[in-house]
Amino acid sequence: MSTIERTDNDAGPKAQCDIINFLSQNGYQILKTSLPKNKLEKIIYIFKRLPKLFKGQSMDVIVFQYPIYSLFLTEKIIKAIKKYTGAKLIMVIHDIESLRLFNDDDYFIEKELRIFNMPEITGLIVHNKAMEGWLEAKGVTTKKSELRIFDYDNPQPFQLTRTYDRSVCFAGNLAKAKFLEKLVVKNAFWVFGPNNNLHLPECIQYGGQYTPDELPKYLKQNYGLVWDGTNLENCDGTFGEYLRYNAPHKTSLYLSSGIPVIVWKKAAIADFVVKNKVGIAITDLSRLDTVLAGISEADFNIMKNNAIKVGKKMRSGYYIKQAIEKITKD
Repeated sequence: MSTIERTDNDAGPKAQCDIINFLSQNGYQILKTSLPKNKLEKIIYIFKRLPKLFKGQSMDVIVFQYPIYSLFLTEKIIKAIKKYTGAKLIMVIHDIESLRLFNDDDYFIEKELRIFNMPEITGLIVHNKAMEGWLEAKGVTTKKSELRIFDYDNPQPFQLTRTYDRSVCFAGNLAKAKFLEKLVVKNAFWVFGPNNNLHLPECIQYGGQYTPDELPKYLKQNYGLVWDGTNLENCDGTFGEYLRYNAPHKTSLYLSSGIPVIVWKKAAIADFVVKNKVGIAITDLSRLDTVLAGISEADFNIMKNNAIKVGKKMRSGYYIKQAIEKITKD
């Protein structure tokens, strides 16, 4: 089920678009719906458009990608699915807003947790064990399946450059990357993305802004960095703390390009990175040059080859397909 409209330079919906693409390869049909914008449209949507969307449809499994902009509409859609189809409902969680934008809003948190616990939901696709643990600690008893990492439909060739110069790239919304203003490195360091209003040190080069499908073509560096916040010593702020629970899509961008990653050691994704030997986990970004100096070319090549192996899985939708299969068969 799709409620998204993708724009060229917006990487936000790419994860959802990719899931639609990969599941369609497994025989899933795309069920499109445009969400209402105002109160009157919401009434029409709930009482006319939703029943029309589901009535008379033969459906065994419906995959709903969460969140949409309204918890109220989320609840109404879930109830309509159960009422009119009786299909198994799998909710793929892209973000938990209680951990992110509404982490100090008790009323919102209670409502969001109630959504996750709705009896109409067959199962939740969560990012990782950290997210699963947080949900269970908050009383969410709905069955869960672990995604581990997001797939990435990458149309560009794998980045196969073998020259080892310890160069690093960072791609993302630069408005959320204030830490870059403090970063001083000797190795080549390139940044890509929108909102480049930062006062970047001379040692950092700006590479421009590209669409999610074009961007991998310009990532020629040895490593891709996943970091958030204002500090070098740790990932701080709302989005930095969120790294303790989520699987950043940025990680998938790099790995699907065959680029090993550098992640915060306390980030949830660090477990995947270390276990699969596709990069390194560090505690302090100010020590980046020192850490990279300790990595030999032979060790880098091992990580590079492993990144390509994981990247091939990502390009086929392996992770979402196995998560869906597990929850529908259990």
